[in-house]
Amino acid sequence: MVTDIAVIVVAADDGVKPQTVEAINHARAANVPMLVAINKIDLPNANPEKVRKELSELGLVPEEWGGETIFVEISAKNKTNLDDLLEMILLVADMQELKANPHTRGNGVVIESRLDKGRGPVATVLIKKGTLKTGDIIVAGDVHGRARALFNDRGKRVKQATPSQPVEVVGLSAVPSAGEEFLVVDEEKTAHQITAERIARQRARIAGPVRRLTLDDLARRIEEDKIVELRVIIKGDVHGSIEALREALEKLEEEGVKMRIIHSGVGAISESDVMLASASDAIIIGFNVRPSSAAKKMAEQEGVDIRLYRVIYKAIEDISSAMRGLLEPEYEEVDKGSAEVREIFRIPKVGVVAGCYVVEGEVRRNQNVRVIRDGVIVHDGKVSSVRRFKEDVRSVSAGFECGIMIENFQDINKGDILEFYTRETKAR
Repeated sequence: MVTDIAVIVVAADDGVKPQTVEAINHARAANVPMLVAINKIDLPNANPEKVRKELSELGLVPEEWGGETIFVEISAKNKTNLDDLLEMILLVADMQELKANPHTRGNGVVIESRLDKGRGPVATVLIKKGTLKTGDIIVAGDVHGRARALFNDRGKRVKQATPSQPVEVVGLSAVPSAGEEFLVVDEEKTAHQITAERIARQRARIAGPVRRLTLDDLARRIEEDKIVELRVIIKGDVHGSIEALREALEKLEEEGVKMRIIHSGVGAISESDVMLASASDAIIIGFNVRPSSAAKKMAEQEGVDIRLYRVIYKAIEDISSAMRGLLEPEYEEVDKGSAEVREIFRIPKVGVVAGCYVVEGEVRRNQNVRVIRDGVIVHDGKVSSVRRFKEDVRSVSAGFECGIMIENFQDINKGDILEFYTRETKAR
């Protein structure tokens, strides 16, 4: 468990919302002590007493009303009573006897991770016990490496991190999963042995005879009264999104269908992912990422079902509907071309123009476009303008250079890939 104390923040003007109730239920399920911060007390329509009454009905009774919950009225904007809130957090920590020995090898939890273009795999970890130092050998799940550098929450390089401190760790061999526990070991040989054993166990879990399954024929198998195991591979832009999607999918239940997530990871959908899906009869869900061109071609050859989403609830809705046999007609995206950004032009009163080389297909004005950076979708919008030699044109075909402007988007970088597409109803 990562959290020791939960601070429930409620706006004094809005009162208790559904997400407040959800947060309280999560804290209770984790058996974590709670205190309440009533925020925005500086607003003229603030009503802290209403918040106290609503939370009391949910079982969080203020101490001044004879209950056990600490309430602190604050204004984050004006920094009012923030010191009081910190004092109350420390008081709860003392009451819970939250202590850790800083004089042992560091261990803790990976709370976020990503693949950084300049630094490679980066893991944000929270130290639970001991001290993590630069140069320590770390094992996190099936990933290991030496901590080449540590950065604190302000981006400043530090030599070590002690209990309760979050730091970014650079130097791991790959991107670990959020939620994995990490530990420091004495030598690289030990780290190799631990990760090799974990990888072997993971492969053993996903091994076995399989038969291909797509989301579209899931309902058919259910109707045939066949018990179906829906195997899923999740790829996303950051581990936080992946874990949120994983948690939501694992909660789905339907008679005749078993949900099994066999792999998840950060980054673009690769050929390796498609090979695993093909061998395991799994579908691939991509969240804010795209398949590489080679992976896409392999998926078509192997008949692997790849589903791409930008909103988590839509992915959950599709899979839940398929499990119930109610999957609605799907709109597929038809690729129309792609271009590579080779130069950036900032023109006064006009905006940012991407100097591009059209690699395949064509680019047309008002066409749907995705901006792909290192395999991750950073924007999805429309082409607002296409230019050739300073003249606006309707379209430019493969093999030619042009200037492209994207509607309401200025953050284009050299090396970005622009994918152009249309949406059409997919025949089932």
